[in-house]
Amino acid sequence: MIHKMTMIYWKTDKFWLGKILEYPDIMTQGETIAELEENMKDAYRLMVLEDIPADFKIKEIAV
Repeated sequence: MIHKMTMIYWKTDKFWLGKILEYPDIMTQGETIAELEENMKDAYRLMVLEDIPADFKIKEIAV
């Protein structure tokens, strides 16, 4: 399933930084815009728990 979202990005001295506007907690970087986009896709997949199995456990922890 393909989800279309809006990536906002900008250049710093060394890296391209970006965020997904629909998920502002997702932010990553890349040395190129192409690498930034791939890293953003990976970060999105991790944040939406696509790789978590159906029989997951939950535990509250103190940090």
